[in-house]
Amino acid sequence: MRYPGAEQTDSPTLHEAAIAGPSSVGINHPPPSNGHLNGNGFTSIITNGAAAVGNGVQKHNGHSKQASAASHSLSIARVMLPGTSLYDDDRDVDREEFVRLVIQSLRDVGYIESAATLEAESGYAMESPEVAEFRQYIMEARWSKAENALQRLGVRDHEGLLDARFLISQQKYLELLEAQRTTDALHVLRNELAPLDVESEQLHMLSSLMMCSEPEDLRQRAGWDGAAGHSRRMLLDSLHRYIPPSIMVPPRRFSTLLHQANAYQRQQCVYHNIPSSPTGFSLFADHQCDKTGFPRVTTTILEVHADQVWMLEWSRDGNFLASASSDKSVIIWGIGPETEATPIREWEKRHMLNHPYPVISMAWSLDDSILLAGTEHHIKMWNAKTGVCIRTLEEHSEPVTALVWLPDDSGFFSAGMDFKIVLWNPDGSRREMWTMSPVRVANMVLTPDCTRLVAIGMKAPLPMESRTEGESAGPGANGGVVSSPPPKDEHRLLVFDIASKRNEISILFEGELTSLSVSQNSQYALVSRSPDDIQLWDLSLGRLVRKYTGQRQSKDIIRSCFGGFESNFVVSGSEDGNVYVWHRDTGVLLEVLEGHGDGSVNCVAWNPRNERMFASCSDDRTIRIWESPDILPDSPAAAEHAVKGKGKTRQRDDGADASSTRT
Repeated sequence: MRYPGAEQTDSPTLHEAAIAGPSSVGINHPPPSNGHLNGNGFTSIITNGAAAVGNGVQKHNGHSKQASAASHSLSIARVMLPGTSLYDDDRDVDREEFVRLVIQSLRDVGYIESAATLEAESGYAMESPEVAEFRQYIMEARWSKAENALQRLGVRDHEGLLDARFLISQQKYLELLEAQRTTDALHVLRNELAPLDVESEQLHMLSSLMMCSEPEDLRQRAGWDGAAGHSRRMLLDSLHRYIPPSIMVPPRRFSTLLHQANAYQRQQCVYHNIPSSPTGFSLFADHQCDKTGFPRVTTTILEVHADQVWMLEWSRDGNFLASASSDKSVIIWGIGPETEATPIREWEKRHMLNHPYPVISMAWSLDDSILLAGTEHHIKMWNAKTGVCIRTLEEHSEPVTALVWLPDDSGFFSAGMDFKIVLWNPDGSRREMWTMSPVRVANMVLTPDCTRLVAIGMKAPLPMESRTEGESAGPGANGGVVSSPPPKDEHRLLVFDIASKRNEISILFEGELTSLSVSQNSQYALVSRSPDDIQLWDLSLGRLVRKYTGQRQSKDIIRSCFGGFESNFVVSGSEDGNVYVWHRDTGVLLEVLEGHGDGSVNCVAWNPRNERMFASCSDDRTIRIWESPDILPDSPAAAEHAVKGKGKTRQRDDGADASSTRT
């Protein structure tokens, strides 16, 4: 005896018809005789792919596409080709798979007769009648038949079968709740969902939905758009992962392959530095960028600091740049608007912020109204608009090496050489001692997805008087006692989980770690290590991915970073006075940019809102703004300069730089 209401056969009736549409809802036999469209707003598709309504005929511009395609296909002779590969000299592509994907694509965009012709001419059906029936079962809410069809469609794995049944029963449960058939839904929950080894938390979440008094409340809490929405089509998409793709072709498979090919081409394009075109990409040629969109010429030199410039920090909107120098000052620079008359934007010094010690860490608030500056023992909060010091924070006992503002504007972190990681409120009041780090923190960043804090630092050895006897001495070859050498400093990369404060990853390095940056997708960490090494680490796997070499770093702190569109580039200063740029994914050294004077290029920082601009600072007391050559005046001299990628773009007759710096 079947429980009343356990099988839902009356699916919602919608009145939306279209000839073109996802082939994933096609069936290979006529639709129900009631003449209604299927649930979720999709029409049924007969053998030749024509949409069917009512008597099985979909009218379009006064013509019967079903009758036309069917009669046309009857007159098409099948073409018999030798072999199974698409081309005789290319056996990597199977002809049947290719043709089936073309048929699917033709149906998706509405070329129904063309799809029917190709099926008749090739002898290849896009999918079997069993697959088409399964799609219909889902779209018409015939849940028991859909579950029974799973094994016939090649779902053999026990775990996969349980997962697929869960998805179907979950959809059934939600639709019953939406229809306010609570008793039937409870039966599904107890007798169909619970026996499927569902995690208790997920089962509790589903059971809590029974408390929803209105369908709209149910849909909102479940994140589900209902039986009349796209939920059944989304269910089909989810079920694809359990059914072999050779049996049930994934939706829009050809389009997926094209997008994958384009993504691969962009990944291999070492100068790719522009967002995707709103009109899409061309299929007629491979993607390739030239150097014109890459920042490799100096457009402005800022010369105000009285000593070495150590670090740079862009505001979040990319319109301000803070520079810190060993002259104990921080300067906030403002960038003017870009106009057609002046493509090279003007710069001016907005504020000079004086400190008792050189600043070694900086961070902008979310709205760029506050600039945090960390020095030897304290943090200063500056009003970035007025240049007035708001507050001085004194919690650390040693240099404050890292400042990180939280993206929800709920406060900020500070870390230092005293092992402390402190969480502060936005007004500068201390919220809590977040944790004690196992290392003296040299730098720290928050991943853009806000799930992890990543830090680098040194685990200092114990003083000689604090070591145990076993640590300070050992037996000699003749039984005597000899002193052991003092232990080496341990330099580590640490990854903390924000929610639990737990140290998830700890990686030991040889050599001092000087800077840290995280990619925009939160996947990679860029670590500068002395001597002469920059490393790319996968934070999820905790493994080394790639090294970037060529720059020089042995005695100075050199700060490298990601930059460009989708963090495609790695850029670093060097003790030889040059700026080095690599392609992130291939490790290819793209540019060695000259221009700075004697001494190290200490820091580079890429503009967060302009893929074609970054800044560098040096021991020569200057800051250079690097931009793409395509903004330069169209003249032979400018073109020659752009090719060489060196130095100044605007010069007076006497050779002095004509930057717009104001002091």
